[in-house]
Amino acid sequence: MESAATQKRHRSFLRRRLEGLCIVAAVVAVLAAIGWQNRLNLLLRGLPIVIARAEPIQPNQPITWQRGPDAAVEPGDAADERPPNIILIVTDDMGFNDVSLYNGGAAGGSLMTPNIDAIAHEGVRFNQGYAANAICAPSRAAMMTGRYSTRFGFEFTPSPRINATLARWMTDLEEPEYPVLIDEEAAARLPPFETLGLPPSETTIAELLQDAGYHTAHIGKWHLGLVDGMHPLDQGFDESLNLTGLLHLPEDHPEAVNAKRLNEASDRVMWALARYATEWNRTEAMEPSGYLTDYFTDEAVEVIHSNRHQPFFLYLAHWAPHNPMQAKKSDYDALSHIEDHHMRVYTAMLKSLDRSVEKIMAALAANDLTEDTLILFTSDNGAAGYVGLPDLNRPYRGWKLTHFEGGIHVPFMAKWPARIQPGAVYDSPVHHVDLFHTIAAAAGAAVPGDRKLDGVDLLPYVNGEREGRPHDTLFWRQGHHQSVLHEGWKLIRADKPDNARWLFHLTIDPTEQRNLASAEPEKLAELETLLAAHNSEQASPRWPSYIDRPQRIDGHHELPHAGDGEYIYWPE
Repeated sequence: MESAATQKRHRSFLRRRLEGLCIVAAVVAVLAAIGWQNRLNLLLRGLPIVIARAEPIQPNQPITWQRGPDAAVEPGDAADERPPNIILIVTDDMGFNDVSLYNGGAAGGSLMTPNIDAIAHEGVRFNQGYAANAICAPSRAAMMTGRYSTRFGFEFTPSPRINATLARWMTDLEEPEYPVLIDEEAAARLPPFETLGLPPSETTIAELLQDAGYHTAHIGKWHLGLVDGMHPLDQGFDESLNLTGLLHLPEDHPEAVNAKRLNEASDRVMWALARYATEWNRTEAMEPSGYLTDYFTDEAVEVIHSNRHQPFFLYLAHWAPHNPMQAKKSDYDALSHIEDHHMRVYTAMLKSLDRSVEKIMAALAANDLTEDTLILFTSDNGAAGYVGLPDLNRPYRGWKLTHFEGGIHVPFMAKWPARIQPGAVYDSPVHHVDLFHTIAAAAGAAVPGDRKLDGVDLLPYVNGEREGRPHDTLFWRQGHHQSVLHEGWKLIRADKPDNARWLFHLTIDPTEQRNLASAEPEKLAELETLLAAHNSEQASPRWPSYIDRPQRIDGHHELPHAGDGEYIYWPE
């Protein structure tokens, strides 16, 4: 049972969130009466002030992580067969080409990521690792549950209703070539942002491990809900240092190097609303201490040290390299050979992520935990076209917010010296849902038997203990944008625009250059049938899609649009 003080703190947390939402709604209503040409600028300037007053950010406070036993279990004790520690590292919007292991490295091969690469060199490299979706939150929900998130209605990324207002105003003022499509009725039905997330009825990997005797810690991004039993502390984590702002450093910090594209709608909104804030165990929002990636990493090292004598699960969910793009000055200065400012900032952010892995590895070695720690590394989806940089997902077509390979084919690797032979390479498709099962099996935790699960334990396949491939068929669904990969054939469809269909034989065309939808009608029909059967098993969305945004498939957002390029509408 929670103490009275804890319950009071939780009620205060909920009250602050709801009060903030009410104030924001009131401000939007007032701005609706202001001059047409000024309302967007006033909104983007005014909202940060309103939000800051509704939920002020406190100065940084040192975190005292719970400490495990002071000594290891004595040999001969029945409990001395300690299960492995498990660390899941997830980056945000990292492209396939951002890791030098796969394609030579970012910025034309000028940045190597030796520490990230080392996870694969000392363990296994998955060449066909797939994200559960081409956007963050559904992918994270699938990782946590081992299920397609559409099975429990988590189909769309949680977002506040005000996004519809911003999209409408931006479309009216900027008159883009392909307009944003807004369903005003669906937007009006959207529940409050804080109530959108992973339903407590789902069983998370943290809950399984907690029940198996693990200490469980979450650091970084969550984006799976904060109220009504959806906060990390309610979903199996003993401790949580949760990202609540969007900045890596205060914008005017002397160590911050900022890269803005204020002509790009997403970046403009992100910079306007971004704050430098985290939240520790549902207490007041506070400033981090230092550059965000380093701060999260240093706290992760403390978790490792504090729990060196007991099994622990650490979910380290970095914000980098997601926009708004900010580099640490020392990282930026070390990349003076990169001429383009935005590419240099982005690459510096990747450099900080590689340093993070280096520190994690060093902490494990210092505590004699390297041999029996399972580390898994991936990204929630591919790199985004709206950051305006080339080749981030090379050699693949597409970006975040599309089901082309660039949106869902992501870095994916694992290391566990006690179980995985170094230098292993695995070429069959694997998926985010497999993380749940691989982690559970490593820990000896039983998975739920009362629901459909979609993943498998990957280690028997990697080690040659099981023949065949983990999956014959994989699915992706985001409203009308849906895809299926079956035995090397991939169907991508989007109802907007014009009921588009793409069919690729990835076995011989891995970069999706030749659309065979017209040439292979029987194969197209076969995959459509598979997709229909899958859809019949999925739940209705827990909240509606209310915006369809046009997304290019080829060419990033800073390039001129030729007018004849392929695109889809992405439902959100």
